[in-house]
This record gives sequence, C-alpha cells and structure tokens, in this order.
Amino acid sequence: MSLFSLKNVTFKNLIHYSSLTIHENKTTFICGKSGSGKSTLLKLLNATISPEEGEILYQGKSINEYDTIALRRDVMLVAQNVYLFDTTIRNNFEEFYSYRGLLAPSEEVMNLFLNICLADFPLTNNCRDMSGGERQRIYIAICLSFHPKVLMLDEPTSALDEATAVSLLQNLKQYCNEHGITLIAITHDKTLAKSYGDEYISLDSEVSCE
Repeated sequence: MSLFSLKNVTFKNLIHYSSLTIHENKTTFICGKSGSGKSTLLKLLNATISPEEGEILYQGKSINEYDTIALRRDVMLVAQNVYLFDTTIRNNFEEFYSYRGLLAPSEEVMNLFLNICLADFPLTNNCRDMSGGERQRIYIAICLSFHPKVLMLDEPTSALDEATAVSLLQNLKQYCNEHGITLIAITHDKTLAKSYGDEYISLDSEVSCE
C-alpha cells in the first residue's frame, strides 16, 4: 500500500522530484549523490519544509490537510545533527516525554530501546559527553520508543564501522517489522541499502537538480 506519493514536487526551484512512491510497512533506503535532495526529501515528508510546487500525499491525503504537529509525531525524523539536552540519558527520555504530556518509560524500557540502537550506555551518562554518532543513536532510541508510524533516519550509519552499521540496521528493521513501523533511511552505502532494504530509491535517477 502506498504511504507517501510525490508528483512533480519542486523545492526552491533547485530540486525536482518527478514521481516517487514509498510503501507502508516497508524498509526503504534512499541513495544519491551529494546535493541530490535526500535530506530535503525527508524534511518534505514530515512538513519540516514545504514545496513550492507539486503534490505530496500521505496515506492518500494531501500532506497540507494534516495538523503539522500531529504529522511530525507520526512521521518522526532523526537528522544527522540531533538535539539532545546536556543532561543524562534518563533526563533526555523524561524531557522528550514531558513535551507530549506523557510519563517517561521505566528504566527497563529505556534500556531496551538503547540496546536496540546499540547505545547501551548507563542512563546516568551525560549526553554532553557523547560523540555525534552516540548522540544520534540515543536520539533514535528515544524516537523509536514513541512507536511512530514512520521513522526516518538521515545517515544513521555514517559514523559507524561496518559491523556496527549492520547490527544497527538489523535491529531497527526487525523491530520496525514486528511493530508495523515504516522505516525510511538515507545512506551512501548502496551495499547496505540493497542488503537490508525492502525497497531502494536512487535519487540520481528520480530527481533533477539545477
């Protein structure tokens, strides 16, 4: 079933997506050269940015018809530069849950999602002292714990060695498959994409840039 559909979408008269479809409950990898519009595409899909022209459908309805905050909670984006508070991992879970008016999960649940994302650090560790890749995996763990309908990841394996990248993708794909979460990820590694993706989109052939 089609989850997202783009037709003749233009962003800032620089990037043009002629026709793209992303299917529900699949793991879709997006590849392409630098400047081909990979990160821009993810931001368009959860209305972080808006196109100048064209149509974006989500679940068969124009993305403009959705409440923006509700959409971003359903379609969560983990960018390369993530925002975490300069406090402990536990405090970060608590802060992000408080924004939604929710009680934070138990330490057992926090550790479960951290383990899935290969970020099994003590909850008392301060995120300020983490590397960029570690912070990104902690943020993925927090986002995944909300069980969004769609989880979008921008280069989640760029700072990882091959073995760790493979383990992370295996864990994420398995969890998303088991819980009906559509996973969309950007990567430069075509081998990983073709090995673990149900679908593969190359923006080099789908998108034109001026």
